[in-house]
Amino acid sequence: MSERRSEAKSKARGYLKGAELRSKLKPNKPKKTPGHPTKSHVVLAKKGGKEKVIRFGQQGVKGAGANPKSARDKARKKSYYARHNAQDSEPSIFSARYWSHKVKW
Repeated sequence: MSERRSEAKSKARGYLKGAELRSKLKPNKPKKTPGHPTKSHVVLAKKGGKEKVIRFGQQGVKGAGANPKSARDKARKKSYYARHNAQDSEPSIFSARYWSHKVKW
């Protein structure tokens, strides 16, 4: 009963969960989730026979992009990478950090 209730709540809020979400997503193609209360993107990460749904990014925050132009955006990018342990050159495709770096920063 509580499982049905939580599914109904998530549909009412405008975002999908579980099997329904997996069926709508294409593997390794990030998608914006404006209806989600906290996360800005979702992706179905798939490598080999393994797959995982990953939600990432803070709702309402824009990244500085690949080539920030202003000094402020350069500083934001530098701070973001310092906070999120960006010196690791090979993050896992199953981590939110990998997708956040790829999509938002």
